Amino acid sequence: MKKITLLVLMLTLGCVAFANDLTKDFITGTPSIKSMSQLAFAPQGILLIGDTKAASVFAVATDDKTPGTAPKRLQINNIEAKLAALLGTKKEEVMIHDMVVNPISKNIYLAVSRGQRRGTTPWKLPADLADATLLIRVKSGKDLEEVPLKNVKYSQVAVPNPTPLKTKYWRGDARVDVITDIAYANGTVYIAGLSNEEFISTFRKVPFPFKSDQLTASTLEIYHGAHGKYETKAPIRAFMPYALNGKPHILASYTCTPLVTIPEAKLKNGQHVKGRTVAELGMRNMPLDMIAIKQKDKEYILMANSTRNLMKISVNALAKTQHNITTRLKDRGGSEGVKFTSAPFLVQHLDKLNEKQVAVVMRMMDGSLALGTLPVRIL
Repeated sequence: MKKITLLVLMLTLGCVAFANDLTKDFITGTPSIKSMSQLAFAPQGILLIGDTKAASVFAVATDDKTPGTAPKRLQINNIEAKLAALLGTKKEEVMIHDMVVNPISKNIYLAVSRGQRRGTTPWKLPADLADATLLIRVKSGKDLEEVPLKNVKYSQVAVPNPTPLKTKYWRGDARVDVITDIAYANGTVYIAGLSNEEFISTFRKVPFPFKSDQLTASTLEIYHGAHGKYETKAPIRAFMPYALNGKPHILASYTCTPLVTIPEAKLKNGQHVKGRTVAELGMRNMPLDMIAIKQKDKEYILMANSTRNLMKISVNALAKTQHNITTRLKDRGGSEGVKFTSAPFLVQHLDKLNEKQVAVVMRMMDGSLALGTLPVRIL
């Protein structure tokens, strides 16, 4: 009787596991990835790859699902030189486009390009300089290896109505901004970027596993205090889904660093949505990554930037703020609205490693890049 009961239990658990397998409708093959512009992780070790050139988001089963612990110390100095040695090229030719942590294995994934070309804009963003076609995994905090993307299980969703190739806008090549950031939360993949609409700044949502017929798109409008006007052409640069006052929101930041909150309930298909500008954090800067951390039971948002130090913003302040910036700043280069503190680190990419550590790609004083960790307690 016990054997029969155990067999029934095993079969039941097997059926449950199969029913919950997010890859069961994936295909096996080689995804046609042209540019790994943005990375994010979905559950079950599934890596999401936002491909701005192909105007698609790919979901790739990495099979990296063995639970791991974060290394006690992670510090890879001069990471560009080490990547160059792995890829058989020069340090000057290597560029890291994005970095994410697999929350299961704690392995780190890097989107990397080999062979930079002349930039098309003064911002010199990765997608302007080269197309990332290499996926690199950092195992156990030290071992670098290329992750092959041949004969893998994957699925794909196309971004509808993308900006056509070779289309120009205020910043240069609009096509490289079709996907500027992606995130997964609560069964949904969120996609920020540009479209071919009249108001080209667009925010998309699609259920995961992908159901393309349920993908929605909303156009966005924000007031930019440093520029003194409403804007519909600038895309979100970095965002994260987050609950404020118990309601789902998108917390987003744009070039020249306005910080905006958008209630998710407003993001319905075909709707034009106005975000609320709760802060201006400084011109001549581009936000690159956003994550949430907790210090002494208080929650904060960390934001990495292109030209400014790591910023920390209180979630409690965001929830309570009455700021809604709708007029030009008196000091266009200054800050206004929700306050932030600045940490003395020039971080280009960051992701949560665990409750005590944040993984970062950080510019060092000698100009080199390092992959390492920062303790949450000091930020």
